[in-house]
Amino acid sequence: MSILAQANTAGATGFSLIWIVIMLVVLYFMMIRPQQKETKRKNAMLSELAVGDTVLTTSGFYGMVIDITEDTVIMEFGNNKNCRIPMQKAAIAMVEKPEDAIATEKENKK
Repeated sequence: MSILAQANTAGATGFSLIWIVIMLVVLYFMMIRPQQKETKRKNAMLSELAVGDTVLTTSGFYGMVIDITEDTVIMEFGNNKNCRIPMQKAAIAMVEKPEDAIATEKENKK
């Protein structure tokens, strides 16, 4: 093998290695980092969960939190005060604080 062929092989290997590193960096910024941000946002939302908050579950039901334990919440659905269902905190998709609802109503009236 000539010196020129060895140099071309080394250059191609170096270029391939650089290309793989670039792809891993792109993968991190396009997939892994946004997922970590979403996980942090959801954990912060669940840690601020309080009794009386209105929540939307992952199955699409709106309800009010009436009791909170370590990893479960008891929710009340609809106008029927007898409909109380325990569920996992992980099933909560969105939380609306009562103060936020009042502020939104005031803005809509203006």
